[in-house]
Amino acid sequence: MWRNAASVGGLTLVSRAFGFVRDAVMAAVLGAGPLADAFMVAFRLPNHFRAIFAEGAFNAAFVPRYSAVLTEQGDVAARRFGGTILTLVSLVQIVVLALALLGMPWLVRLLAPGFGGGQFELTVTLTRITFGYLALISIVTLMSGVLNAHGRFAAAASAPILLNICMIVALFLAPHFPTAAHALAWGVLAAGFVELAWVAADLWKSGRGLSFQPPKLTKDVRKFLRAFGPAVLGSAGVQLAMFADTIIATLLPSGSVSYLYYADRLYQLPLAVIGIAIGVVLLPDLSKKVAAKNEAGARHSLNRALEGIIVLTLPCVAVFLLMAEPVLALLFGRGAFDQIAVEGSARALEAYAVGLTAVVAVRALTPAFHARGNTATPVKVLGISILINIALKIALVGTMAHAGLALATSVGAWVNALLLAVLLAKGDMFAPDKRFVRMTLLAAAGTFAVLAIIVGLQPWAATLPSPVAALPGLLPVGVILTAAGVAYIAVIALGFRIIRRSL
Repeated sequence: MWRNAASVGGLTLVSRAFGFVRDAVMAAVLGAGPLADAFMVAFRLPNHFRAIFAEGAFNAAFVPRYSAVLTEQGDVAARRFGGTILTLVSLVQIVVLALALLGMPWLVRLLAPGFGGGQFELTVTLTRITFGYLALISIVTLMSGVLNAHGRFAAAASAPILLNICMIVALFLAPHFPTAAHALAWGVLAAGFVELAWVAADLWKSGRGLSFQPPKLTKDVRKFLRAFGPAVLGSAGVQLAMFADTIIATLLPSGSVSYLYYADRLYQLPLAVIGIAIGVVLLPDLSKKVAAKNEAGARHSLNRALEGIIVLTLPCVAVFLLMAEPVLALLFGRGAFDQIAVEGSARALEAYAVGLTAVVAVRALTPAFHARGNTATPVKVLGISILINIALKIALVGTMAHAGLALATSVGAWVNALLLAVLLAKGDMFAPDKRFVRMTLLAAAGTFAVLAIIVGLQPWAATLPSPVAALPGLLPVGVILTAAGVAYIAVIALGFRIIRRSL
C-alpha cells in the first residue's frame, strides 16, 4: 500500500510544485484585489461542483462496486459496468453544463453576493468559461477510478500537473487576452481537454478502455446509485461549508477571498501529498480485503494509514503555526502581492493548520466505511460537523474576519475525524494497535523538537543575508526548515528502530 501511496504522493508533490510556480506568477500578476477575487470565485465554482459530483463522492461509490464486479463477474462485466456509468455521467454533465451556462448570473449572485458592478459581470464571464472543466474532469475521474481499481495510479495522479502547466502557459499568453483573469479561465478549460486525453490514453494502453453502453439500470448500477446518493450528500455537505466561506468572504474587505485561496494552497500541500495519496490507495486496498472477508487485514491497513498521516502531518502543523508569514512571503510576496496580502494569508494559514491532521485523517477514516458499502454513516457524521463549522463561521467572522472562517473549518474537521474514529472502533473496524500508539507518541516528541528549533533559530536566522535579492527570505526560511526537518527525521528514525525491536 505504501509503495503505491508513495507513487501517488510523489506525483502529487510534483503537481504541487508546478502549482506553486503557477500561484507565484498569478500572485505577482493579479495580487489580492478585485480582479484576483473574481477569478478565484470563477475557479472555485466548478471545483466545488466537481467535489460534489465527481472525485470523492464518485470514487466512494464507483471503486468498491467496480472492484466487486471485477472480482465476482470478471473483466468483461466490469468493462460493461464502467461503460454504462460513463454514459450516465456524460448525460448528467451535459445537462448540468447547459443549466449552469444559462443560469450563471443567478449562480454567481447566490455564491458571491458581495460582488457588484463590473466585478460581478467579470465573474459571470469567467465562470462561464471555466465551468466546462467540470464535465471533462468528471469523465477523467471515472477513468481514473477504473485505473486505480486495477492498481494503476500514475496517470491519474499526474493529471493535475497538466492543469498547472496549462494555467502557467495561459499566464504567459495573458497579453493576448482582455485580462490575465480571462487567460487563466481559458487555461483551466484547456486543461480539462488535456487531462482527459492523458488519462484516456493510459486507460486504452492498459487494455481496459471504456465505450459508451446503453444506460440500463442493472443490479450493479442500482447498487452504485444507492451508494452514490449518500456520498453526494456527504460531498455536498463539505462543499456547503466551503460555499459559506466563499459567500461570507465576498462580504468582507477586498482581498479576503484571495487570502483564503493562497493560505489554502499551502495548506493543501500536505493534504494532497499525504491525505489524497493515502485515500486513493487505501480505498481499493480496503475494498479488496473486505470483499475477501479479511477484516484483520483491513484494520491493519487502516492503522498503518493513520499512523503515517500523524507522523507526516504533525511537523507541517508546527511549521504553519510558527512560520506562516515568512513562508508565504517567500512563495508569493512580490509584485502585486504586497505585505498586507502576506499577513492576511498568514492569519488564514495559521487557523487552517489547527485542523490539518484531522482533515487528512478523514481521508483514511471515510474509506473504511465506503469499502464496506456504507456511505450513509460518514454523511451523518459530516452533517454534525458542518453544522458546528457553519455556526462557528458566523460566530467568529466578526472578530477574526477571514481567519475565523478558516478556524471554524479546522474545528469542524476535528469533530468529523473523532466521530468517525469512535464509530469505527465501536463497529470493530478500527482498533489502535501498539505500534500506532507508540508511533503517535514518537511523532509528538519529534514535533516538539521541531517547535523548539523554529523558536530558537528564528531570531538568528532573521539576520542572515539573502543570496538572491528577489527572494530575501530564502536563506532564513531554508536554514530553519532544513534544521527542523533533519531533527524530526532523526527523532522518527531512531524511535522507529526502537519501536520495531520492541514489537
